[in-house]
Amino acid sequence: MKLDVIKNARLYVGISSAIILAGIVAMVISFQQLGSPLRLGIDFTGGSSVTLSLACGGGNSCQKIDVSIVRQALSNKGFGNSVIQLVEGKDLQGVSVRTARLSVEQREDLKNAIADVLKQYGQVDPQKSQIDDVGPAIGQQTLNNGLLAIALSLSGIGIFLAFRFQLDYASFAIVALLHDILVTVGAFSILGLTLGVEIDSLFIVAMLTICGFSVNDTVVIYDRIRETLKLDGGVTKFNDLVNAAVNQTLGRSINTTLTSTLPLVAIFLFGGATLRYFALALIIGFLSGSYSSIFNACIFLAWWRDRQVSKISQPPLEAN
Repeated sequence: MKLDVIKNARLYVGISSAIILAGIVAMVISFQQLGSPLRLGIDFTGGSSVTLSLACGGGNSCQKIDVSIVRQALSNKGFGNSVIQLVEGKDLQGVSVRTARLSVEQREDLKNAIADVLKQYGQVDPQKSQIDDVGPAIGQQTLNNGLLAIALSLSGIGIFLAFRFQLDYASFAIVALLHDILVTVGAFSILGLTLGVEIDSLFIVAMLTICGFSVNDTVVIYDRIRETLKLDGGVTKFNDLVNAAVNQTLGRSINTTLTSTLPLVAIFLFGGATLRYFALALIIGFLSGSYSSIFNACIFLAWWRDRQVSKISQPPLEAN
């Protein structure tokens, strides 16, 4: 059974439009409630950072720190929304905890809570411990740099595709990329409103990865359309060429998406809190990218080419 993307084009585009619209509504509500389209984490808003390390080496033995136990202990102390990371190196074992901006007393409480849970792994070294504040200016700079990186990525991809194919191919590939970004951002806006999910700098990394993955799938389909068009010599309608190209690459697209998504599902389920939402962003983006490459980028290109043919074949108006 062959897939006819042109026949059901309005349905496929309608599904994308509905999902994007739901995300935009969530972003508007989030902006009204939180002051931003997404619930920003301390990487972007600033906050406090407490790092404690164990005195390893020099005759002192240290056990490997179980971050899940540390997370549970801090959650019991009221610091459940903190970002907890292991600090590891040669003769170095420790924990870094980032959380919202704390007062002096709250920072001491957090430091004591971390020290208590680390006692079972070894002796805390005061010389390797530190407490820092991340200002909102640094957080805003991180956010601006991330948005700039995404903009440059889209611009670079658009320029490359314009040279590699044609301007209309490149334009609709960028539209498909924007679709994937909006779907992922909209999903996290909804998660931020309903479950309090915050985004951090890894979310920007996920967006850049999604752009690269999505455009790769689009390029494969576009390349098959272009090659088939050259071999056909204009005999077959462009819509039929698009359908043929999609069906010829459909198996490859599905297999690539599945093999990329399954490890991310494992990371989401078992990878810990630090990587959970990074993996979720990639899962949503990869699935959206596969969908947009097959059903959006190709459909828009077919619609545009059909419109151009209609303009050329339309008879001129008779002079009065």
